Amino acid sequence: MKSFAEIREMAVARKGEDGLAAHLPTLPETPLRDLPDDRLLAEFTKRIFQAGFNWSVIETKWPGFEAAFHGFDPGRNAMMSDEDLDRHLSNKEIVRNGAKILTVRDNAIFLSDLAREHGGAARFLGDWPVEDTVGLFELLKKRGARLGGMTGQYALRFAGYDAMVLSKSVVAALNMAGVIDGAATSKTAMHKAQAAFNAWHDESGERYAVISRTLAAAVPD
Repeated sequence: MKSFAEIREMAVARKGEDGLAAHLPTLPETPLRDLPDDRLLAEFTKRIFQAGFNWSVIETKWPGFEAAFHGFDPGRNAMMSDEDLDRHLSNKEIVRNGAKILTVRDNAIFLSDLAREHGGAARFLGDWPVEDTVGLFELLKKRGARLGGMTGQYALRFAGYDAMVLSKSVVAALNMAGVIDGAATSKTAMHKAQAAFNAWHDESGERYAVISRTLAAAVPD
């Protein structure tokens, strides 16, 4: 397996020091554990609606989403009725995708359950050990709605968790580095990726999100 120093050299060769620095993520203003649970539900919802869609359209319509879903209050949305669903499906201020709208209810239930079990959903998820990020991915996939794959990974990253993201470029870099051979969808491949990230973190002291973006910069776009 290539060292992180070697991978960073490749990223610098492609992007330059300034280009790589611009490519790297900044620390979030508020870490995930300190977010109100309504902001976590909002983040989940935004990434679900952006999946397979034009991200800028969702950003433009986002004030309409906030109004339609009552500021993403988990308790209120967990009680979404058939009448509420009908109202959402006729609301031109949001994207009227019935299956995705229902994820607001289902993920509100998921977060409400976590809050009851652990005293706060965002705090529980935010305190999940980053050296077992794949375990957190699995939790979102099993108990959340449409939070498997890249959607859940991006949601965690944007919510302030120091997550690796197994994007197409990162997976290509993991192959180049000798970590996996092929896709990163099986449990075996994901655990190999996690072990590599843990080793690179120990080597460099860098945040996992920084390692992830450096990997992406080390291979052709």
